[in-house]
Amino acid sequence: MYMTASQKHYDVHLAPVYSWSTGGIDAALERGRDELAALGAVPASTRIAVDLGAGFGMHAIPLAQNGYEVLAIDSCARLLDELRRDAGALPIQCVKDDLRNFTQYLKGAPELILCMGDTLTHLDSEASVEALIGQIAETLCAGGRFVTSFRDYSVPVQGEARFIPVRADEDRILTCFLEYSDAMVTVNDLLYERRNGIWDFRISAYRKQRLSPRWVMEVMAAQGFLVQGDSGLSGMVRLEGHRR
Repeated sequence: MYMTASQKHYDVHLAPVYSWSTGGIDAALERGRDELAALGAVPASTRIAVDLGAGFGMHAIPLAQNGYEVLAIDSCARLLDELRRDAGALPIQCVKDDLRNFTQYLKGAPELILCMGDTLTHLDSEASVEALIGQIAETLCAGGRFVTSFRDYSVPVQGEARFIPVRADEDRILTCFLEYSDAMVTVNDLLYERRNGIWDFRISAYRKQRLSPRWVMEVMAAQGFLVQGDSGLSGMVRLEGHRR
């Protein structure tokens, strides 16, 4: 099966260290719980939630702990394996697929759909973002909510600000370097790992869309959402849409 640059980057380069890069699974899950608490994410009607780009379960696991039946979809098998391991008997259906195919796996109308942690910018075009938001609007139950968070790359950072230290410890260093083009930003992840006293260096790159928060809000509003903006985790923009 054909693998996009983004999928290859996660499968080969980033997935083995992804939970570590977020501070570890326990810290990540606690941040996920805090964000859901701030959103007031508790079951109210169908009890079905969808986590698009679920990764290792930063939001999917707390959603299930809050009482939702969760569809967690991601294209990275390794991250989903971590999710399954840590979820235990929680009601989470893990699916390896393109997140745009999520409707194929639904067992009812969701009351909450999440697309968090910069996942939206991984889509290949603005048309794909519009199509996904249209799917979400059609799929949610009456009064349902769509919440997304992503980085605002619409205004490029300059100079040394393009170098972003992600995390470092005595055996591992992860740094990110950004390169901007007209519609995209290339994310270069530089990873140093010490094995048997010897430092190994690897680099991998993929591209993300430079989505404007205002444009995403306009797309959501055009699909019938009442939209509000807020600050999300790690400096991200968070948008919340309520289906009318």
